[in-house]
Amino acid sequence: MELRLDSPVQYVPRVGPRMAKLLDKLGIRTVENLLYYVPFRYDDFSLVSPIARVQPGETVTISGTIHSIVNLLTKSGKRMQQAVVNDETGKLTVIWFNQPFLIRVLPIGTSVRLAGKIDWFGHKVIMSSPVYEISKTQSLHTSRLVPIYSETDGVTSKWLRGRIADVLEKVSSQLVEHLPDTTKQTYELMDLQKAVTSVHFPPSKKKADEARRRLAFDELLILQARAYLLRQRWQQQKQSYPISIPTDDVQRFITSLPFELTNDQQNSLKEIFDDLIKPTPMNRLLVGDVGSGKTVVAAIAMYAAFGNGLQSVLLAPTQILAQQHYETITKLLGPLGIDVGLVTGERIENEAHSPILIGTHALLSEGVNFQKLGLVVIDEQHRFGVEQRAKLSEQNTQGKTPHLLTMTATPIPRTVARILFGNLDLSVLNQMPKGRIKVKTWVVPNKKREAAYEWITKQINQTGGQAFVICPFIEESETLATVKAVKTEYKKLKAIFAKHTIGLLHGRMKPKEKTTALDRFRTQKDAILLTTPVVEVGIDIPNAIVMLIEAADRFGLAQLHQLRGRVGRGSIGSFCLLFTEAQDEGTLARLKTMETIYSGPQLAEVDLKLRGPGKLFGTRQHGVTELTIASFFDTELIKQTQEALKSLLTFPLLRQKAEKGTIQSLAAD
Repeated sequence: MELRLDSPVQYVPRVGPRMAKLLDKLGIRTVENLLYYVPFRYDDFSLVSPIARVQPGETVTISGTIHSIVNLLTKSGKRMQQAVVNDETGKLTVIWFNQPFLIRVLPIGTSVRLAGKIDWFGHKVIMSSPVYEISKTQSLHTSRLVPIYSETDGVTSKWLRGRIADVLEKVSSQLVEHLPDTTKQTYELMDLQKAVTSVHFPPSKKKADEARRRLAFDELLILQARAYLLRQRWQQQKQSYPISIPTDDVQRFITSLPFELTNDQQNSLKEIFDDLIKPTPMNRLLVGDVGSGKTVVAAIAMYAAFGNGLQSVLLAPTQILAQQHYETITKLLGPLGIDVGLVTGERIENEAHSPILIGTHALLSEGVNFQKLGLVVIDEQHRFGVEQRAKLSEQNTQGKTPHLLTMTATPIPRTVARILFGNLDLSVLNQMPKGRIKVKTWVVPNKKREAAYEWITKQINQTGGQAFVICPFIEESETLATVKAVKTEYKKLKAIFAKHTIGLLHGRMKPKEKTTALDRFRTQKDAILLTTPVVEVGIDIPNAIVMLIEAADRFGLAQLHQLRGRVGRGSIGSFCLLFTEAQDEGTLARLKTMETIYSGPQLAEVDLKLRGPGKLFGTRQHGVTELTIASFFDTELIKQTQEALKSLLTFPLLRQKAEKGTIQSLAAD
């Protein structure tokens, strides 16, 4: 069959169904995905040298003939392959380790190119563990800048180079330029076909940089164009119930609260109210640091909808969080005589048609038909797909699209938020409510573990407070043997804290078991709760004063900050202990930023610089687009794409790309 950009990758020569499954782990499902799977660095093998001139310390490519090759066993028991290669200027010994198949692949007399480092081996100059290729083949792995790709088990950079070179030859002519010449000239951008070829096999470092810049420009541009089109479609096609704001009633409600709203909360409410009065539905993202009061803002918006005879829904990603919101919203709105309902997989409290309804995904699957759904609030919005959000609108029997307020405590830098969520309006809560306690944080090395346990016991005894202990995994893992597993640790901690009761909570427990474990901790029947990061979001236990996190180096700073936010919610001084066995200075320095920075957005910026955008959310979340070529730190390129977008939205080929969704036409989504 003819190979096309949208052909499944399994039809590429020497791929097939088995390798296609491995490539799927890398997000490569089509031929086009393969072309846009760009290298993250290059090995410079462009220095081609006669054998007689090689020097220790150089990284070079040599061409010659295999004069001899044997398998040897070193004194330490390693299997070593030793070859002698000669050219017209001399001979060179070459060694590899644990690759016995080379005897068959590179028999005596084979003409080869070898690329690698020249080194000393005892008193002899050798080439150590070089990349090799047969001289009669195209030069892909030697004699040039050689691309290195992110790999997975069974997929090597060398194998990828061969497949990409083959595909480029067959289908690069199908790549259609979607930018006009004027734009390319204005921003000094390489042609698309040339950029895709040059990013894989660049003639120079300069050309590699130019190619990457062109593809990064495209990625940022298309992402922002898509956000613009989604926003435009939302505003043009959707009709909502305009919600008039009962100002006096809302003000009385705010005055009755047992705390004062921060300026950020007041500003966010004004932005939300300005949206609600319109006949086009609100589509707003409320980003708030841990404990900044997002739920209160959502409750006030729900109260405004209630005053208009409209139903509101708050959708939470877990049963634990739904239960938490149910209790909080009931406490706030119950005294006003407003019926609050709860729908989860396990429980239905009150009627499903309560004017305010809190629920999990069960709200989407229980066949609930809303009567006059005016407002939908989605907590931790990146955990829900677009289809799930759309389903809520479909279940609205009046045919109107509800106003949408999505919330996240994941601290997202503004530069990132503008690109990832460009189709949403943005409100930000940075200020903390008055009286919120700063949680003292320390990185604790392994040698201080016993002393830390004693200190925690003392804190619990003296204050009557409680402690969280977080472990990253449920079962022991042979590949991560040093990481604490929650079930194993449970047995140890029962002995260490023998005078205190310990609860256990993790994601694989049944919903009823989770609720019981949390209720026991909330009612102070258990002094310590040992858990996985299932408590990361939204759990509010005012009496919890200690957060101990095992293997803290395995978490991103944003996630550590989320976990730290589970304590310090009452009036007692609170603490976060980051346990680590890591010795690496960079890792320890990253963790120690938690000791001095208490702002989620600031920590997110640090995490973004240290770990990169792909790690921003800890793990890849459904519905969150991550940049694969561009960088969130390239502010100049971001500025240029925002500027270019204004004149390019009418350009049909770009609009077509944006409609599909990404630089790779969303084929990988």
